Amino acid sequence: MNRPSTSERVPVTPRGQRTRQKLLKAAEAVFGEKGYERASIADLTRKASVALGTFYVYFPDKQSIFVEVVDELGARLRRLIADSTATCTTRLEVEREGLRAFFEFVRQHPNLYRVVRQAEFVDADCYRRYYDRFAKGYVRGLTQAMDAGEVRRMDPEALAYCLMGIGDFLGMRWVLWEEDPGLERVLDTAMTLLSHGLSSGAPPSRPTLISSKTPQRPARRPARGPRS
Repeated sequence: MNRPSTSERVPVTPRGQRTRQKLLKAAEAVFGEKGYERASIADLTRKASVALGTFYVYFPDKQSIFVEVVDELGARLRRLIADSTATCTTRLEVEREGLRAFFEFVRQHPNLYRVVRQAEFVDADCYRRYYDRFAKGYVRGLTQAMDAGEVRRMDPEALAYCLMGIGDFLGMRWVLWEEDPGLERVLDTAMTLLSHGLSSGAPPSRPTLISSKTPQRPARRPARGPRS
């Protein structure tokens, strides 16, 4: 279902931009705390400390501001991860610092999970767009790492969603549910998994994430028995 565009309502004055951001920030909190169905436009404007009529200067209805909140959360998260990994020199560094940035974003936006998950039922296109946009950037980075020989050649989109799933559940367990001061341990575990897969030491039967450039030793020949 196509929603009314809010692009023509984007304010050009600094004051208008501040008011719009206040509404978006309030909406993120209210949708996270009350849920989309129970939240009202009056709740949003009360939280933002603006008049009820002011809402309609910037958004046509409740669903439009909800979609804008989800889109903006996704854009801000992607921007934070890009900035946090800009100086990384290896793919493993990108993965580690990207996870760290995601954890920090969850800490700053405790309603992130609740809001994004509601999008599946409020606006399915918005829900898919949130993940699709994240995955596209991930695919580009992984493809470049594969071309450089840092990552084993495999389906980059499937790999991107695997890694997104790891980050999603780690953030939920160790930041959202119960913040753990030992997040470095969690990052170490994730990096060990990405570096070596689930292998216990035997040669992997399936590709692992990180490409090993160290040549394998040839198998030793069995010792010959005594000549007769």
